Amino acid sequence: MNASAPAQEYRFPCDNCGSDLEFDPASGLLKCGHCGNTETVVEGRASSIEELDFDAALRGRLAEAEMEETRVTQCPNCAAQVQFDADIHATECPFCATPVVADTGTHRHIKPRGTLPFALDERQARKAMTEWLGSLWFAPNGLKDYARKGRKLDGIYVPYWTYDAATRTRYTGQRGIDYQERRTVMRDGKKKTIMVTKTRWNSVSGRVARDFDDVLVLGSTSLPKKYTDALQPWDLTHLRPYSPEYLAGFRAEAYTVELDQGFTEARQIMDRRITRDIRFDIGGDRQRIHSADTQVSDVTFKHVLLPVWMAAYKYRGRTFRFVVNGQTGAVRGERPFSAIKIAIAVVLGLILAAAIGYGMALQQ
Repeated sequence: MNASAPAQEYRFPCDNCGSDLEFDPASGLLKCGHCGNTETVVEGRASSIEELDFDAALRGRLAEAEMEETRVTQCPNCAAQVQFDADIHATECPFCATPVVADTGTHRHIKPRGTLPFALDERQARKAMTEWLGSLWFAPNGLKDYARKGRKLDGIYVPYWTYDAATRTRYTGQRGIDYQERRTVMRDGKKKTIMVTKTRWNSVSGRVARDFDDVLVLGSTSLPKKYTDALQPWDLTHLRPYSPEYLAGFRAEAYTVELDQGFTEARQIMDRRITRDIRFDIGGDRQRIHSADTQVSDVTFKHVLLPVWMAAYKYRGRTFRFVVNGQTGAVRGERPFSAIKIAIAVVLGLILAAAIGYGMALQQ
């Protein structure tokens, strides 16, 4: 491990005035907020995003060029590891709004292979979040006002793993064919003939094969998966070869889910799809799967960064978090409830039910 590897701070001076450039989602260029100068993003030499060998990575045999070391700050509350500029010494964690003091900790990890650049700027993300909050009728008004008028959203590149694999599965099971059978039953003292659905089962066995491409697994534990999973789908056809210039003006989270842990989740995703393939292959009206032996080969992976706008608000002692897909504008987050609004809704519901009941009584 090369402990002396330089830290990356993702700051790029403007050629015109020397101020920091930031990546502009609208134009896809680096833009100076001071003088308006724009510069193109210089991507790596690779024209495509290459996969890395999974087994080689697990054995620690990746080339040194595939590794990097960055300075990160770990949140004491949610354990997020986020890269901050060197001149920032105290700030709030963008994931949970907990005050943190920047340190000089380092995180050695596999370099990102690809970046999905932000397509929405902060104004567009805030508009999407405001509209989403407006649809939450039971949310406290104070939280809505606080979120709308609060500080800017943070643009975070969140780490993900993608996995490719070839799978071949041998299975055994049963195919069920439904048929109708007449049956005589007694109902209300009378004999009646009814049709009953029954299933005839036959033993089957076979093989299915599927090649998986870009099975996506979150590389972070800082946000509940129910939020980040709900931000899908991501259009990974817009992935660009990794360049730190895409991160200018944004923050990047270091992955906390290790490569082998991510593959465990990827296998669960693969197995669910393989199960559907087996059921389709068995056919019939119903299927039973008794065994499935899957051989996995040619496993490759890549570390990619996906764009998320994030807001974490402290309101009356509680933290409320909202995340916005930086590519599509999909919003997910906490759904707080106002006890007063719920009580009002219950009372209005009772009044409406009573009015309907009274009206029906008058008609009788």
